[in-house]
Amino acid sequence: MQERLANAKNRGLFYALYSRIFMLEADEALLKTIEQKEIKEFFPNLFDWDEYKSLGKNEIIEQYLNVDFTDISLINLIPYESFYLREDGQIESGGDNPVYQAYEEFDFVVEKEKARVVSPDHIGVELEFMYMLCDAEAKALANSDAVAAQELREKQKSFLENHLMKWAPLYLINVKNEAQTPLYHDAAMTGVEFLLSDYEYLNA
Repeated sequence: MQERLANAKNRGLFYALYSRIFMLEADEALLKTIEQKEIKEFFPNLFDWDEYKSLGKNEIIEQYLNVDFTDISLINLIPYESFYLREDGQIESGGDNPVYQAYEEFDFVVEKEKARVVSPDHIGVELEFMYMLCDAEAKALANSDAVAAQELREKQKSFLENHLMKWAPLYLINVKNEAQTPLYHDAAMTGVEFLLSDYEYLNA
């Protein structure tokens, strides 16, 4: 039980981290998080980047990271599930979007203006939903509620199968290939690895 509790907490933290990276532009708080010892290894190229070692964080953010974020999330690539899965390649921003049903079951409300997304199937929002499910599982385990914890684990598996695994790896591979900075290159590279390993973990 304690091992599973620790796993749920750790998995949730990584879902939250990747959600933050792909939801909004970088800031100093994000970079400080990435610099933590237990997270640093997931960004191997970032800390060898000459600009990261020689420039101040504000300069890096404004001149490099935010430009790259705009390219991978607004200009060159589209981080929405419906764009990848609909035959017409359109973003479904209305109530017909299939993620709404999954969100409503857990009263997960997407504040689109605050998150600055046009649809609830943005990769950052879907990753945040997975964080919420992992956090709820951890709380259930901490309260020795094995039934609720198992139901939440099944929901995580279902959401990965029906949503993230169908498109997020392809989007992240595209980000890895298009990114101009090590932050987004590394996040995409390790993000794919994390999703695949977590799906394998939930199926074990």
